[in-house]
Amino acid sequence: MWRYAEVLPINPDHAVTLQEGGTPLVELPRLAARFGIGRLWLKDEGRNPTASFKDRLASLIVSRAKEVGAPVVTIASSGNAGAALAAYAARAGLDCVIFTMANVPDAMKLQMQVTGAKLVATPLPGDRWTLMQACVERFGWYPASNYSTPPLGSNPFGVEGYKTIAYEIAQDLDWEVPDWVAFPVCYGDGLWGATKGFQEMMDLGLTGRRPRMIAGEIFGSLESALDQALPNAATVPARPSVAVSIATGRSTYQALHALRVSDGIAVSVPEDRVLLELQQLLATTEGLYVEPSSVTSLAAVRQLASAGRLGPTDRIVAITTATGLKDPAATAKVLSPIPTVSPDMDALLAALKSSYGFDPS
Repeated sequence: MWRYAEVLPINPDHAVTLQEGGTPLVELPRLAARFGIGRLWLKDEGRNPTASFKDRLASLIVSRAKEVGAPVVTIASSGNAGAALAAYAARAGLDCVIFTMANVPDAMKLQMQVTGAKLVATPLPGDRWTLMQACVERFGWYPASNYSTPPLGSNPFGVEGYKTIAYEIAQDLDWEVPDWVAFPVCYGDGLWGATKGFQEMMDLGLTGRRPRMIAGEIFGSLESALDQALPNAATVPARPSVAVSIATGRSTYQALHALRVSDGIAVSVPEDRVLLELQQLLATTEGLYVEPSSVTSLAAVRQLASAGRLGPTDRIVAITTATGLKDPAATAKVLSPIPTVSPDMDALLAALKSSYGFDPS
C-alpha cells in the first residue's frame, strides 16, 4: 500500500506497516457466465495480513497515532477493524482497547485478543460508542472508528488508505478502469475511499473516467435514501444477520455521497440464505472462500444482472473484504456432515453417492 505514499496523508518515514495491500485481482469467468455479464473480477482483500481490508485503515490510523504521540488507540468493532487495529498497535508498540459485542463470532474475538488488545464487550452496539467517547475525552486515546450517533464513518486518516484499492484496480487493469465497482457496505469507509481514489486518478491524468459504484448492503439504508432523494442515509429496521460485519440500520453521508457523485446504485440483500448460498457458489465455482458480509458485493451484482441493469458488455470489479475463516461457524451450519466410512470400497462409493451425489464410475 505504501508504494502510493505520495497520495497518502502520512509521512512514509512514520509508516507502521505489515506489508498490507497489493491484493490480487482475480477474474471470475465462470461466475460472469452464470450472471450473464461481460467480465467480472474479484479484488480479494482477504489476502491482507489480518485477512481483511481493514489493514489499510489500521496502517494509516496507527501511523498517525504514533505521529501525534497518542498513548492508546481505541475502536468500536464487530471484528475485522478491531483485529486489524490490534495487530498494527502491537507492531507499533501501542496499547489498544477495543469495544465489541458479546455476539461477535469467536474467531474474530480470538483474533482481536491474541495480539494483545484489551477487549471488552457491551450489551448494545451504541453502548460501545458511549464508553469509547468517554475514554477519548478523558484519557486522550486516539479513535480509529466512529463513536457518534448518527454514525459518520471511521477516522478520516484511515479512510484515505482505501484510496489505494482504487489505484491497485486501475494499475492491474493497465489504467483502464472498469465500468462498475461493487463494495459490501456498512458505513461506507471503503466505498468512499475508493471513490475518492478513482477521482484523484482522473485529476492526475492517470485515467480518463471513473467507474460507477455499487453498494451491497443488508437492510437498505442507502437504497431507501436514494429512492426517496433524502439528504442523508435513511434509518431502516435492522435485525441480527449472518453478515455481522455490516448489519446496520443506518449508513452514513459519506457512503450516500459516494453513490451520488459516481451515479451509483445501492442494492439490499437482507436474506442470510442468499449470502450463504452465494458464499458456497463462489467457493465451489471459483475456489475462493470469503466471509458472508463480503459476498454482498457479488449478490448486488447478481441482482442487478438479473434485473437487466448489467449486461454482456459490462466490466465489473467486486470487492470482497475478508476471508471466510473470520466466521467459519456460519458456513458450517449449512454444510453437510462429513461421512465416516470403513476401509471398504463399497462403503466409500455408497458414502460418496449418498452424501454428495458423486459417482466416480
